[in-house]
Amino acid sequence: MTCETTYPLAPTRAAGPVPNIAFTHTESIVPPSRFALGLGPLDATLGGGLARARLHELWPVAAEDGPSATGFALMLALRASGAKGTIVWIGQEHGRAGALYPPGLAELGIDPGRILFVAAPDEKALLRAAGDVVRSPAAAVAVIAPAGPAPLLGLTASRRLTLFAERSGTTAILLRTADPQTPSAATTRWRVAAAPSQALEANAPGQTAFSLDLLRHRGGAPSHGWQVEWDRDRARFAPLSRAVAADAGRGYLAAG
Repeated sequence: MTCETTYPLAPTRAAGPVPNIAFTHTESIVPPSRFALGLGPLDATLGGGLARARLHELWPVAAEDGPSATGFALMLALRASGAKGTIVWIGQEHGRAGALYPPGLAELGIDPGRILFVAAPDEKALLRAAGDVVRSPAAAVAVIAPAGPAPLLGLTASRRLTLFAERSGTTAILLRTADPQTPSAATTRWRVAAAPSQALEANAPGQTAFSLDLLRHRGGAPSHGWQVEWDRDRARFAPLSRAVAADAGRGYLAAG
């Protein structure tokens, strides 16, 4: 059964200015730790989880998967930031179809009060803001969300963001609108699509579900066809039920 799921988007303009926050810079390289996604076989494939203090990149399979990619980026940010870390969302004004929607965030188990929003007028300003945030240890996670193809966020920019992340300890997540088809220095690169979810009791909407392809894993091999869902109560990923995963073809069962 395919059920509707809640995504953190609303057809509204971009969020307002971010409150004042002091960003300081550091030059020493921070040894990376890892944060588990909560799904054992996938974490094992990643060598124990995703590396903090590094750049991770993702995009939707198709335009209609944009909300799923946004949700996945938020969930990674929540896992990476720990219990109290600040998440800085850096987007563009009047760019994407919708802004982050606080009730939608709450439905996913994400406290909107933990997210600081930065709205840049164009891609150049977004890149400058991303550099300032990622260079600072004041943020646990920076999500960089350009509005379009973002040609400036290529190999050189991704190398710079990776260097900043290594020195500050801030984890950077680059959320693109489509496959950039260009090289990147990101530690991992993901392709995200919506997946069918299974209804809960009384035919209530199921958990938010994803189909994931790990296209690049620095230090490891790519891995395709992961079918996962978000457990909002535990703030972690879990495998889809066997019935849904079997219908979906290559999934958790095939991968694990």
